[in-house]
Amino acid sequence: MNRKPHHGTSNLKRKEKHSELLTGTIAIISKGGGYFESEKIAEDIFVDRKDLNTALHGDTVSLEILSEMGQKTGKIVRVISRVRTRFVGELIKEKGYFFLRPDDKKFYTNIIIPFNQAKDAKDGMKGVVEMTDWKPHSLYPEGTLISVLGKKGDNSVEMHSIAIEKGFDIGFPLPVEKEAEQAKAKYHNGIPQTEIALRRDFRTTPTFTIDPVDAKDFDDAISFRETAPHTYEIGVHIADVSHFVTPGTALNKEAQERSFSVYLADRTIPMLPEILSNDLCSLNPDQDRLAFSAVFILKEEGKKITIQDRWFGKTIIRSIKRFSYETAQESISNGNDATSNTLRTLNRIAKTLQDERSRNGSIDFESNEIKITVDAEGRPISITRKARLDTHRLVEEYMLLANREVAHFMWKKTQQKNNANDPFLYRIHDYPNRERIISLAAFAKALGHDLPHKNGEVRVHDLKKLLTQIIGTSEESLIKTATIRSMAKAIYSTSNIGHFGLSFEYYTHFTSPIRRYPDLIVHRLLEKTLKGKNANATEMAVYQSIAEHASLREVSAAEAERDSKKLKQVEYMQRFIGKEFDGVISGITEWGMFIEEKETGSDGMIRLRDLGNDWFTFDEKTFSAVGEKSKKRFRLGDKIRFKVVGADPERKTLDYAIV
Repeated sequence: MNRKPHHGTSNLKRKEKHSELLTGTIAIISKGGGYFESEKIAEDIFVDRKDLNTALHGDTVSLEILSEMGQKTGKIVRVISRVRTRFVGELIKEKGYFFLRPDDKKFYTNIIIPFNQAKDAKDGMKGVVEMTDWKPHSLYPEGTLISVLGKKGDNSVEMHSIAIEKGFDIGFPLPVEKEAEQAKAKYHNGIPQTEIALRRDFRTTPTFTIDPVDAKDFDDAISFRETAPHTYEIGVHIADVSHFVTPGTALNKEAQERSFSVYLADRTIPMLPEILSNDLCSLNPDQDRLAFSAVFILKEEGKKITIQDRWFGKTIIRSIKRFSYETAQESISNGNDATSNTLRTLNRIAKTLQDERSRNGSIDFESNEIKITVDAEGRPISITRKARLDTHRLVEEYMLLANREVAHFMWKKTQQKNNANDPFLYRIHDYPNRERIISLAAFAKALGHDLPHKNGEVRVHDLKKLLTQIIGTSEESLIKTATIRSMAKAIYSTSNIGHFGLSFEYYTHFTSPIRRYPDLIVHRLLEKTLKGKNANATEMAVYQSIAEHASLREVSAAEAERDSKKLKQVEYMQRFIGKEFDGVISGITEWGMFIEEKETGSDGMIRLRDLGNDWFTFDEKTFSAVGEKSKKRFRLGDKIRFKVVGADPERKTLDYAIV
């Protein structure tokens, strides 16, 4: 989005009303008002709060331009469609009425609940309300109370609120649970021989899983055997969810709507009922399991790996061991059995594949994620940085290989059939936005690093060079984060444009169908192609719709995960009010500095007015706060000692002060 600061319209003359209305979406800002966005205009149009005409964040609206002098301004004429009508928040009783104060801070008013619609409402509880009507010029919209979640501040209630706010429910509808139970009952005596006969049997090939220590659903496994000196058969075996979740079922409808499992700070909200995700589909050790596999014959020649053959198809496997990333790493480092040797060989090949990717321009945005440990009541007891191990990269490399090769195979099949209507779901990543690259280059320069570009066009090798230069520096995390934000968002699409970040011409998601619906679709389309069946133009539109929906749900799932972690960080730091910590300046605005605590990654703000006796102002060119009298300068990336002075779990904010 192309936005300029809005400084009000009091001195702007409004032009005569335009007869032509624009259609687009409205993005509400935190102080009320918003920006109108449309593909037909180059610059977003500011809409004052009084001109929103009941429009809410994300709504599709029609707009009339009011002024084109300086910052364009407009007013909403009509809300064409609501992006959502269900909201979560605190129930408040006031002057004989019940209101819902939405958790979404971009919802700029409360929702009034008529008494006949508020039968279970209780003051101070969290609830879910369906907005039913909002008459023009009315201060409050009206709504119906759908459910009361529980007491505000309770951990389970707050986690449930975050999930529902982003469109994910904790439980499953009864028809979905029933179908999952029927699938389990069908296989209570094991996999039928008739099904085994249709599949390639890998049960005697050494196969294992490597996952987080607390994982319960295992959707990928790796098999290995040496077929000749320096030649290996490596299988990437993925849970065959498509065998159990079929089109037209309640299970499929629910999975499509959710599109993703959601990983909150203290729990997982699965895309599929646990009967399937943790049991029937999961590649649990010492159990026969149905899989969809990508099998490669790889030849190792010094620092080069050649793919001599590849095979895709339905299989039956049996994992001999369930590794965590840590136990697999220990086996590589100190083990002396056959499995340890297998892991070492796989690790060596993975590193060679990674080096080859890097030479071809692939960017690795490795970062130390945080791990939050909570007690039985959901209270955070520790927050630590997750170590990035060789075994993380090992698994990642073989998943990338399978995803890339499946996409390439499907693309070639489409070309061979000369059928542009043959649908497939690609994972695409467009070139970065020019304006964002210009901003990134300026940001990096302010921190002492160069990013060459030509009017915002950047080479992937120059981005890689920048990210290599900053390794080990205090500003590494900042520049990595800024680089990620400058990138286009990877999305799903039936049109292939390649993947900029990975520098792949062809890429898809094949390896996680338990937790991602697009992977399930990829399995179905791959099976269809392997059986020689064609698609049609009508199906293309259906799959593009699935791709667009999944791309939106992916954003919502990420936001829910981020909000839940932020809440736990605030709750954790709340116990340390008055205590001192080390941090780094992660952001500076005209009103304050954001500080990231070194160990937990907890972000807090220090207001510029609280920096001492001096008056500090924001210098946009150098991304710094400068004192008018002392000329003291606080820069992005500066290490800083601070203390915690305030914590607000409801707003998910922390207040810090300079020591």
